[in-house]
Amino acid sequence: MATVEEIKNLVQEIKVPAFDKTLSNAKMLKNVSAEGNRTVVDIEFPTTAFPRPEQLEESIRKEVQSRFPEIEAVDVRSKFTVKGKDSGAKVGLTVRNVIAVGSGKGGVGKSTVAASLAYGLKQSGATVGLMDADVYGPSIPHLLGATGQPAMKQIEAPDGRTIERIVPIEVDGIKLMSMGFMVGEDQAIVWRGPMLHKALSQFLQQTEWGALDYLIVDMPPGTGDVALTLSQMVSLAGAVVVCTPQKVALLDAGKAISMFKTVKIPVLGMVENMTGEIFGQGGAKAKAEEMGVPFLGEIPSDPIIRIRGDEGKISQLVQEENPVQDAIMNVSSNTAMEVVRQLLANPSMPTLEIL
Repeated sequence: MATVEEIKNLVQEIKVPAFDKTLSNAKMLKNVSAEGNRTVVDIEFPTTAFPRPEQLEESIRKEVQSRFPEIEAVDVRSKFTVKGKDSGAKVGLTVRNVIAVGSGKGGVGKSTVAASLAYGLKQSGATVGLMDADVYGPSIPHLLGATGQPAMKQIEAPDGRTIERIVPIEVDGIKLMSMGFMVGEDQAIVWRGPMLHKALSQFLQQTEWGALDYLIVDMPPGTGDVALTLSQMVSLAGAVVVCTPQKVALLDAGKAISMFKTVKIPVLGMVENMTGEIFGQGGAKAKAEEMGVPFLGEIPSDPIIRIRGDEGKISQLVQEENPVQDAIMNVSSNTAMEVVRQLLANPSMPTLEIL
């Protein structure tokens, strides 16, 4: 009869194809125990968006029973815990992963992708917040159908001081902050850089985000100073760069990737939006390979995205069966998995340089 130690030695060397690592090296094996002729294997998936976890569970069962046929049953018990570097701790947030969604230029559907990514991660079981940092064009509230103004509440600090905190708007389980709640729908924001930076700092530091697995930040397009300041303010888990397939968009997307690399923000990868006959297909994948960054997937140019965005029901793109649901969930899963890959490769986040 196999000993627990022998079974454990086998299990910890089982490969996790998604990471190209063993269960031990991926830090997913938690315990192996035996109860008579029954073996119990406890594993922990590092994100709720882990693709097809049942395949890994079945692989463990088969490997153990193949090596030790005397074992009558293998019970694989799984739990899902979002791993991160607590990247919001720098500004006092209890957020495991802050992910920026940026683009080299406007008009590529960056905000739609940011909102879809937030809901895709929530659909997987994570707790998610969405911060609209695209101050000059805050479209996130419209996409989510969010209205009203965030409330203020007073809390007592440990030292006895009274601190005011902003209570974010919650829509379909997503906590949301945006400049769009502070100004009229047709009102232009004519601010200099320091005013913008102060407002965005308040959105991050003074908002009652609570404990989040992911905080998605919809960045302003381009490589301007607002994006740069945000990159330096928060130790981001990584950045997602959105572009469309045509060359003019890809050129600017390359600049956005260079900007993130310059300030030592990990680039999680590129997303090709509006894929199809109109704009083409495959340009972002080729650009990602050229620049040495992961390709996170493509989202087709389908009318349902415009319809749900206009209706303020972007959440339905992942909650209901439709032509883009699988594509959005795939991008969300790939993004979450890339966060984990980079965490496994670099347990310590890079120190940002103030330029």
